[in-house]
Amino acid sequence: MAQQRLNAFQVVADPSRRQILQMLAKDSLTINSIADNFEMSRPAVSKHIKVLCGAGFISIKDVGRERHCTLKQDGFNELQKWINFFDKFWNTKLNKLQSLLNQKTK
Repeated sequence: MAQQRLNAFQVVADPSRRQILQMLAKDSLTINSIADNFEMSRPAVSKHIKVLCGAGFISIKDVGRERHCTLKQDGFNELQKWINFFDKFWNTKLNKLQSLLNQKTK
């Protein structure tokens, strides 16, 4: 049975995955070096990395016998679209409030 793909918010909801993303923001890392930062098994870390890769947050490149993880923008785009929608929403509301307050003070 195929595993259902998580949306971007489900992916970043997990604190371990957020920590992995923050680590990769500094530099590309091997899966083993990422696993060294956690109190969980390497297979558990690999599962988190697989989720991040499947959702477009990271890419994995084989270099010799090591697998290097690097951040990708794709997964972040879904988050950014959602944030942009609410930025526009709130900016519109605040502009209307500013106009109303300006009318009241005249």
